[in-house]
Amino acid sequence: MKISVKCFSTLVKENVCDYRGAKEHEIPAGTTVNELIGTLALPADEIKIVFVNSKEVGAETVLRDGDKVAFSPVTGGM
Repeated sequence: MKISVKCFSTLVKENVCDYRGAKEHEIPAGTTVNELIGTLALPADEIKIVFVNSKEVGAETVLRDGDKVAFSPVTGGM
């Protein structure tokens, strides 16, 4: 199944995910957010929020064909 992935700030990885435009990825049916993080080799300890189709979700959320996934890192303020 196909999903699209966006990453923000320090999570951006060339050819994997970017903030400017979503990158399409083919993944097996039944893949969870946590499994996707591993597949894309993203630093799980740096991910603060995950959105699927603009809604915040947990790591065990099962992804579906056509989902739009976005990863946001921990950020700090002044």
